[in-house]
Amino acid sequence: MLLDAETKALEEPSAHESEVRLWLRLLTCANLIEGEIRSKLRERFDITLPRFDLMAQLDRAPDGMTLSDVSKRMMVSNGNVTHVVDKLLASGDVDRRTAEHDRRVQVITLTPKGRAEFRAMAAEHADWLARLFAGMAENDINDLMRLLAKAKASVRAGLAGSNAR
Repeated sequence: MLLDAETKALEEPSAHESEVRLWLRLLTCANLIEGEIRSKLRERFDITLPRFDLMAQLDRAPDGMTLSDVSKRMMVSNGNVTHVVDKLLASGDVDRRTAEHDRRVQVITLTPKGRAEFRAMAAEHADWLARLFAGMAENDINDLMRLLAKAKASVRAGLAGSNAR
């Protein structure tokens, strides 16, 4: 049985119009930015966004990461991570070794070549983002960051509340 508030929301779809519009605006911005970054990475470096993202995770973990940890951080399946790792192994950007604590666990690290390539890509990536946000003043960016942090906290609280039911 639907709760009274849920019933009302279904009967009055405009009751949540601002939340729907916010979600669509966030989604549109994310899709526009992601599309541009994907295109630039492909054109400039002949690399996919998932490979770049995996290299970014490994750049922050100089001792390496397990495939499971990478999967959790990137919020993708182990199978997807394995496919991306295989491509990076083939290109010489990543090394894979067996973990000392458990022979069933694989640890991946950037090779010196991979680290150098990633850092060159990351520098250009930052420049691309700076150009995309060039129309925003620093105080606007700071305000938006504060509001997005608040939105993130609200979403997490909403998720925690829905998981408690």
